[in-house]
Amino acid sequence: MAKGRDKNLIELRDEALCRRYYYWTEVQRLRFDDALKVLSRQEFFISEERIMSIIRRKCRELKDLEVKPVPKVKKPRLTAVQLSLFTGGMNLPLTAWPTRHAA
Repeated sequence: MAKGRDKNLIELRDEALCRRYYYWTEVQRLRFDDALKVLSRQEFFISEERIMSIIRRKCRELKDLEVKPVPKVKKPRLTAVQLSLFTGGMNLPLTAWPTRHAA
């Protein structure tokens, strides 16, 4: 008997996870972030990040469900020029921002 994880069992788990994600988001109409919490903390006991990566990978393979994973959110990268638009063109050094002092 081979050591390690059984690939067949992992495939079955991943398919069940996608079906449960579909249930929570489409049937129960739960928000995706709340569905991830339920799947992570109450049903499958793996991280939310791992659940999303499984859903993204498996959703293409399941033909009988229309599983729609949430797209990855990329944080915008702002340049100094772009930030100056928010400050009204004032070139404030970082030390000009108010700081908290211990009372």
